[in-house]
Amino acid sequence: MALNRSLRSPRPLPAAKTPKAPPRKSAAKPAAGTTKTAERKAKRAAKAAKTPELAAEAIKAPAPARPKKAKGHEPLLKAVLAQLEDDKAEEIVTIDLEGRADYADVIVIASGRSARHVAATADHLAERVKADGFGRAVVEGEKAGDWAIIDCGDVVVHLFRPEVRTYYNLEAMWDSAPKQAAAS
Repeated sequence: MALNRSLRSPRPLPAAKTPKAPPRKSAAKPAAGTTKTAERKAKRAAKAAKTPELAAEAIKAPAPARPKKAKGHEPLLKAVLAQLEDDKAEEIVTIDLEGRADYADVIVIASGRSARHVAATADHLAERVKADGFGRAVVEGEKAGDWAIIDCGDVVVHLFRPEVRTYYNLEAMWDSAPKQAAAS
C-alpha cells in the first residue's frame, strides 16, 4: 500500500531569527534571596538619593510601636464555653496559646460522655458559632465521635470521649510546651 505524499504534513520551516533586544540598564543585580519588596525599596532609595526633593521622603522616622491588639476572641470564647455548658460537656479546660501558636489564640478541651454526645455537642457548637455571627466553624471527626475538632477561627475546640482524652493528654502537651521552649 503506497502512501499518498499529499496527505503528509509538510516539514516545518526553520524559524526566522529575530534580533535580540538590547539589555535593559539596571543599577545592580539584587543579591540572591532578595525579595521584590526589598528591591523596590532599594530602587526608591537610589532614586531619592539622585533627587533632593525625594531625599526627605526617603528618610522617615521609625514607625511607632504597635499597640497591643484587643483580645478579639473573648466574645467567641464566651459563646463557645456557654454552648459547651448548655450541652453538658465535662471537664472543660481552656488553654491560652497567644505567643505560642499561630493558628489559634485559645484551645478549649472538653469531654463528652459517649460518641453520640461528642458528635451532638460538636454539631450544636458549630450551629451556635454560625448563629452568633462568628462565621462558619469547620468540624472534623464528628461522624466517628471519638474526637471532634471544631475550628472557630481564633478558638479551636477539641471534644473527646473520656478514654480518648486520657490517651492523647493534650493538656500535658501544652503545659510542657513553654518549658521546652525556654530550655532551647
